[in-house]
Amino acid sequence: MTSSVPVIGVRPEAPALQAVLLDMDGTLVDTEGFWWEVEVAVFAELGHQLLEEWREVVVGGPMTRSASFLIKATGARIALAELTALLNTRFSEMIGRGVPLMPGARRLLAELSAHGVPTALVSASHREIIDRVLDTLGRQHFALTVAGDELTRTKPHPDPYLLAAARLGADPARCAVVEDTLTGVAAAEAAGCRVVAVPSVAPIPPAAGRTVVGSLEEVDLSFLRGLITGMHRGVH
Repeated sequence: MTSSVPVIGVRPEAPALQAVLLDMDGTLVDTEGFWWEVEVAVFAELGHQLLEEWREVVVGGPMTRSASFLIKATGARIALAELTALLNTRFSEMIGRGVPLMPGARRLLAELSAHGVPTALVSASHREIIDRVLDTLGRQHFALTVAGDELTRTKPHPDPYLLAAARLGADPARCAVVEDTLTGVAAAEAAGCRVVAVPSVAPIPPAAGRTVVGSLEEVDLSFLRGLITGMHRGVH
Protein backbone atom coordinates (compact mmCIF):
# COMPACT_ATOMS: atom_id res chain seq x y z
CA MET A 1 0.00 0.00 0.00
CA THR A 2 1.15 3.55 -0.57
CA SER A 3 1.98 5.81 2.34
CA SER A 4 -1.06 7.08 4.21
CA VAL A 5 -1.18 10.84 4.72
CA PRO A 6 -3.87 13.22 5.88
CA VAL A 7 -5.79 14.78 3.01
CA ILE A 8 -4.93 18.42 2.57
CA GLY A 9 -8.18 20.21 1.77
CA VAL A 10 -8.34 22.44 -1.29
CA ARG A 11 -9.48 25.89 -0.14
CA PRO A 12 -10.57 28.82 -2.32
CA GLU A 13 -7.72 30.91 -0.97
CA ALA A 14 -5.12 28.24 -1.81
CA PRO A 15 -2.27 29.41 -4.08
CA ALA A 16 -2.37 28.47 -7.77
CA LEU A 17 0.30 25.82 -7.19
CA GLN A 18 -1.26 23.18 -4.93
CA ALA A 19 1.40 20.45 -4.97
CA VAL A 20 4.73 19.43 -6.48
CA LEU A 21 5.14 15.83 -7.66
CA LEU A 22 8.68 14.62 -8.32
CA ASP A 23 10.12 11.61 -10.11
CA MET A 24 13.12 9.95 -8.47
CA ASP A 25 15.64 8.14 -10.72
CA GLY A 26 17.40 10.56 -13.05
CA THR A 27 15.41 13.49 -11.68
CA LEU A 28 16.40 13.83 -8.03
CA VAL A 29 19.12 11.19 -7.89
CA ASP A 30 21.70 10.35 -10.53
CA THR A 31 20.84 6.64 -10.77
CA GLU A 32 19.77 6.04 -14.37
CA GLY A 33 23.38 5.08 -15.13
CA PHE A 34 23.33 2.70 -12.17
CA TRP A 35 20.29 0.87 -13.59
CA TRP A 36 21.97 0.46 -16.97
CA GLU A 37 25.20 -0.73 -15.35
CA VAL A 38 23.27 -3.39 -13.44
CA GLU A 39 21.34 -4.48 -16.55
CA VAL A 40 24.54 -4.76 -18.58
CA ALA A 41 26.25 -6.81 -15.87
CA VAL A 42 23.32 -9.18 -15.33
CA PHE A 43 22.88 -9.89 -19.03
CA ALA A 44 26.63 -10.38 -19.45
CA GLU A 45 26.38 -13.13 -16.83
CA LEU A 46 23.55 -14.61 -18.90
CA GLY A 47 25.81 -14.56 -21.95
CA HIS A 48 24.34 -11.56 -23.73
CA GLN A 49 25.62 -8.09 -24.59
CA LEU A 50 23.24 -5.14 -24.40
CA LEU A 51 23.34 -2.57 -27.18
CA GLU A 52 23.77 1.07 -26.14
CA GLU A 53 20.78 2.03 -28.29
CA TRP A 54 18.51 -0.03 -26.02
CA ARG A 55 19.28 2.26 -23.11
CA GLU A 56 16.80 4.90 -24.28
CA VAL A 57 14.12 2.21 -24.64
CA VAL A 58 14.34 0.92 -21.07
CA VAL A 59 14.86 4.22 -19.24
CA GLY A 60 12.09 5.67 -17.12
CA GLY A 61 9.55 2.87 -17.29
CA PRO A 62 8.43 0.10 -14.95
CA MET A 63 10.89 -2.73 -14.32
CA THR A 64 8.57 -5.31 -15.89
CA ARG A 65 8.47 -3.38 -19.17
CA SER A 66 12.23 -2.86 -19.30
CA ALA A 67 13.01 -6.46 -18.34
CA SER A 68 10.50 -7.84 -20.87
CA PHE A 69 12.07 -5.77 -23.63
CA LEU A 70 15.59 -6.95 -22.78
CA ILE A 71 14.57 -10.61 -22.60
CA LYS A 72 12.93 -10.36 -26.00
CA ALA A 73 15.78 -8.34 -27.53
CA THR A 74 18.50 -10.72 -26.34
CA GLY A 75 16.66 -14.03 -26.31
CA ALA A 76 17.94 -14.64 -22.78
CA ARG A 77 16.59 -17.78 -21.13
CA ILE A 78 15.31 -16.35 -17.87
CA ALA A 79 11.82 -15.84 -16.49
CA LEU A 80 10.54 -12.28 -16.18
CA ALA A 81 9.90 -12.59 -12.43
CA GLU A 82 13.38 -13.99 -11.85
CA LEU A 83 15.01 -11.23 -13.86
CA THR A 84 13.12 -8.37 -12.19
CA ALA A 85 13.96 -9.76 -8.75
CA LEU A 86 17.62 -10.11 -9.72
CA LEU A 87 17.85 -6.58 -11.15
CA ASN A 88 16.19 -5.03 -8.09
CA THR A 89 18.49 -6.95 -5.74
CA ARG A 90 21.63 -5.90 -7.60
CA PHE A 91 20.48 -2.28 -7.81
CA SER A 92 19.61 -2.23 -4.11
CA GLU A 93 23.10 -3.51 -3.29
CA MET A 94 24.67 -0.85 -5.51
CA ILE A 95 22.82 2.11 -4.01
CA GLY A 96 23.64 0.83 -0.54
CA ARG A 97 27.04 2.41 -1.16
CA GLY A 98 25.44 5.84 -1.62
CA VAL A 99 23.33 7.70 -4.14
CA PRO A 100 24.50 10.95 -5.80
CA LEU A 101 21.91 13.73 -5.98
CA MET A 102 21.28 15.61 -9.20
CA PRO A 103 22.54 19.22 -9.24
CA GLY A 104 19.97 21.47 -7.59
CA ALA A 105 17.94 18.63 -6.04
CA ARG A 106 18.85 19.23 -2.40
CA ARG A 107 18.25 22.98 -2.69
CA LEU A 108 14.88 22.52 -4.40
CA LEU A 109 13.61 20.02 -1.80
CA ALA A 110 14.73 22.30 1.03
CA GLU A 111 12.94 25.28 -0.53
CA LEU A 112 9.68 23.36 -1.01
CA SER A 113 9.83 22.16 2.61
CA ALA A 114 10.61 25.61 3.94
CA HIS A 115 7.51 27.03 2.22
CA GLY A 116 5.25 24.16 3.24
CA VAL A 117 4.49 23.08 -0.34
CA PRO A 118 2.83 19.63 -0.39
CA THR A 119 5.37 17.40 -2.14
CA ALA A 120 5.20 13.78 -3.30
CA LEU A 121 7.82 11.40 -4.66
CA VAL A 122 6.28 9.47 -7.57
CA SER A 123 8.47 6.69 -8.96
CA ALA A 124 8.18 3.58 -11.12
CA SER A 125 10.84 1.98 -8.88
CA HIS A 126 9.82 -0.59 -6.30
CA ARG A 127 9.15 0.30 -2.65
CA GLU A 128 12.38 -1.38 -1.52
CA ILE A 129 14.41 0.91 -3.79
CA ILE A 130 12.50 4.06 -2.86
CA ASP A 131 12.94 3.45 0.85
CA ARG A 132 16.70 3.12 0.40
CA VAL A 133 16.96 6.29 -1.68
CA LEU A 134 14.85 8.23 0.86
CA ASP A 135 17.70 7.81 3.33
CA THR A 136 19.70 10.10 1.03
CA LEU A 137 16.92 12.43 -0.13
CA GLY A 138 15.42 12.94 3.33
CA ARG A 139 12.01 11.48 4.17
CA GLN A 140 10.98 14.74 5.80
CA HIS A 141 10.74 16.42 2.40
CA PHE A 142 7.81 14.27 1.22
CA ALA A 143 4.22 14.10 2.44
CA LEU A 144 3.68 11.05 0.25
CA THR A 145 5.64 8.50 -1.77
CA VAL A 146 4.21 6.32 -4.55
CA ALA A 147 6.06 3.18 -5.70
CA GLY A 148 5.67 1.39 -9.02
CA ASP A 149 5.04 -2.03 -7.47
CA GLU A 150 2.13 -0.68 -5.41
CA LEU A 151 -0.04 0.09 -8.44
CA THR A 152 -1.73 -2.07 -11.04
CA ARG A 153 -0.55 0.38 -13.70
CA THR A 154 2.45 2.67 -13.38
CA LYS A 155 4.13 5.09 -15.80
CA PRO A 156 3.43 5.85 -18.68
CA HIS A 157 -0.15 5.50 -17.39
CA PRO A 158 -1.44 8.52 -15.41
CA ASP A 159 -2.38 6.43 -12.36
CA PRO A 160 0.66 7.29 -10.16
CA TYR A 161 0.19 11.04 -10.60
CA LEU A 162 -3.58 10.89 -10.24
CA LEU A 163 -3.16 8.95 -7.00
CA ALA A 164 -0.56 11.38 -5.63
CA ALA A 165 -2.73 14.41 -6.43
CA ALA A 166 -5.80 12.79 -4.88
CA ARG A 167 -3.95 11.84 -1.70
CA LEU A 168 -2.74 15.42 -1.37
CA GLY A 169 -6.21 16.82 -2.05
CA ALA A 170 -4.90 18.68 -5.10
CA ASP A 171 -6.30 19.31 -8.56
CA PRO A 172 -3.91 17.62 -11.06
CA ALA A 173 -4.12 20.74 -13.26
CA ARG A 174 -2.63 22.73 -10.36
CA CYS A 175 0.17 20.25 -9.70
CA ALA A 176 3.69 20.79 -11.06
CA VAL A 177 5.51 17.61 -12.03
CA VAL A 178 9.27 17.25 -12.48
CA GLU A 179 10.37 14.37 -14.73
CA ASP A 180 13.45 13.28 -16.69
CA THR A 181 12.05 10.83 -19.29
CA LEU A 182 9.36 10.81 -21.97
CA THR A 183 7.71 7.90 -20.17
CA GLY A 184 7.31 9.93 -17.00
CA VAL A 185 6.31 13.05 -18.90
CA ALA A 186 3.61 11.06 -20.71
CA ALA A 187 2.21 9.84 -17.39
CA ALA A 188 2.11 13.32 -15.88
CA GLU A 189 0.56 14.92 -18.94
CA ALA A 190 -2.06 12.17 -19.19
CA ALA A 191 -2.96 12.99 -15.58
CA GLY A 192 -3.48 16.64 -16.56
CA CYS A 193 -0.47 18.03 -14.68
CA ARG A 194 1.91 20.79 -15.74
CA VAL A 195 5.34 19.35 -16.43
CA VAL A 196 8.92 20.56 -16.26
CA ALA A 197 11.21 18.06 -17.98
CA VAL A 198 14.88 17.77 -17.07
CA PRO A 199 16.16 15.20 -19.62
CA SER A 200 18.68 12.67 -18.32
CA VAL A 201 19.41 9.94 -20.87
CA ALA A 202 17.26 10.88 -23.88
CA PRO A 203 16.15 14.30 -25.20
CA ILE A 204 12.62 15.56 -24.52
CA PRO A 205 11.09 18.11 -26.91
CA PRO A 206 9.13 21.12 -25.62
CA ALA A 207 5.35 20.94 -26.04
CA ALA A 208 2.17 22.65 -24.93
CA GLY A 209 1.92 22.52 -21.15
CA ARG A 210 5.50 21.22 -20.93
CA THR A 211 8.69 23.10 -20.14
CA VAL A 212 12.15 21.68 -20.81
CA VAL A 213 15.21 22.83 -18.86
CA GLY A 214 18.80 21.69 -18.69
CA SER A 215 19.10 21.17 -14.95
CA LEU A 216 17.22 21.35 -11.66
CA GLU A 217 19.42 24.33 -10.91
CA GLU A 218 17.05 26.29 -13.19
CA VAL A 219 14.03 25.25 -11.13
CA ASP A 220 12.81 26.88 -7.93
CA LEU A 221 9.45 27.52 -6.26
CA SER A 222 8.82 30.66 -8.29
CA PHE A 223 9.51 28.72 -11.49
CA LEU A 224 7.09 25.94 -10.49
CA ARG A 225 4.38 28.46 -9.68
CA GLY A 226 4.95 29.90 -13.14
CA LEU A 227 4.16 26.53 -14.69
CA ILE A 228 0.62 26.79 -13.34
CA THR A 229 0.09 30.43 -14.30
CA GLY A 230 1.52 29.85 -17.77
CA MET A 231 4.67 31.94 -17.47
CA HIS A 232 7.04 29.09 -18.42
CA ARG A 233 5.12 26.90 -20.86
CA GLY A 234 7.04 25.43 -23.76
CA VAL A 235 10.35 27.06 -22.80
CA HIS A 236 13.57 25.25 -23.71
